[in-house]
Amino acid sequence: MTTRKELVEALRVRYRGATYGDRVKILDEFAALTGYHRKRAIRLLGGEGTAGKAIPKRNRLYDEAVRQALTVLWEAADRLCGKRLKALIPMLVDSMERHGHLDLDLLIKSKIMQVSAATIDRVLAGARSHIDGQRKRRKGFTNFCLFTAPAPPCGCRSGRFHGVCQPAGSKPRQ
Repeated sequence: MTTRKELVEALRVRYRGATYGDRVKILDEFAALTGYHRKRAIRLLGGEGTAGKAIPKRNRLYDEAVRQALTVLWEAADRLCGKRLKALIPMLVDSMERHGHLDLDLLIKSKIMQVSAATIDRVLAGARSHIDGQRKRRKGFTNFCLFTAPAPPCGCRSGRFHGVCQPAGSKPRQ
């Protein structure tokens, strides 16, 4: 590999100073010696160096404190998905702060209120991976709530108002 690097450095100076016709010859020569494709040879000889471009670090908007606060809210909400947790966050934060279970800085609180559902899912991906097969939600909880609630006057258990069902004492629609 070092001989290829030395060859690239030696031919790079010649290639940059050459005319179009000479460049074609240099590329043919280089491709025959190294076995590189012509486009790869053009990039190596015409570029600044053999190393790839450095990828700049992203400026993270949500730091570790926000991730920890979201994890606490997610656990308190019975590990809901990001879409449902997003809708629940304002009420959950208010309630947990009122009862002393959560104490957030104003900056962290504002970031939590602004976070999107997709970002919640991305931030909580690490916490979800540590569950290791544990049941994520209580199984059958919705059915329990549906059948322990009092039945509507019509006797159906769907929990919806069908239009046929009328509340007690109301007049039928005309």
